[in-house]
Amino acid sequence: MADSDFSIKIREAGTVSLLDVSGRLTSFETGALRDSISRLLKQGRRDIVLNLSGLNYLDSSGIGELARVYVTVVKQNGQMKVVGLSSKIEEVLKITQLYQVFPEFPDEEAALKSFPEAQPKRY
Repeated sequence: MADSDFSIKIREAGTVSLLDVSGRLTSFETGALRDSISRLLKQGRRDIVLNLSGLNYLDSSGIGELARVYVTVVKQNGQMKVVGLSSKIEEVLKITQLYQVFPEFPDEEAALKSFPEAQPKRY
């Protein structure tokens, strides 16, 4: 079943790391998300955009892990922003009140522009 394939693809846009999260985020996959965020923080990459447009399922473990990695990033003086919420995932975040925590943007471009140091240098 292709829907259950979980993956995280990391891209970079200047100082910002973009994580494309897809598949199902459950207790089986939370470690992969935690490890990816930890690696980025160890590299000094503290500005993160989670692109959840490919995420099609989120259980309580996944919700807890999103909250945990958010706190981890903020404690490291970083920022985490979210784009690409499907109506299903957005509903889950509203029910759990997490939508108040995660700065959500309509697209990656808007999220990237919200990081002051990510503004492209004009010469």
